Amino acid sequence: MDADNRHEDAATGGIAADRLRSIIERVERLEEERKALAGDIKDIFSEAKSAGFDVKVIRQIIKLRKQEPAEVEEQETLLDIYRRALGM
Repeated sequence: MDADNRHEDAATGGIAADRLRSIIERVERLEEERKALAGDIKDIFSEAKSAGFDVKVIRQIIKLRKQEPAEVEEQETLLDIYRRALGM
């Protein structure tokens, strides 16, 4: 294949095929990594459950740890107000 044909193949329709292929392959690799990580997380939750921990509560704790402390405090205050309003 001569240089002109390679250039034509690499930039068909104005698209740089090598660059496009590279991007697609990188996304595919990351999706595989995400799938593997999701499996690892599932295994950890199974371990927690078998150790007697409540997985729902662990998930809530993880969610809370991602939030800003002021946001958590505001939610807890509102939850307390709503509970008292309902006589709980």
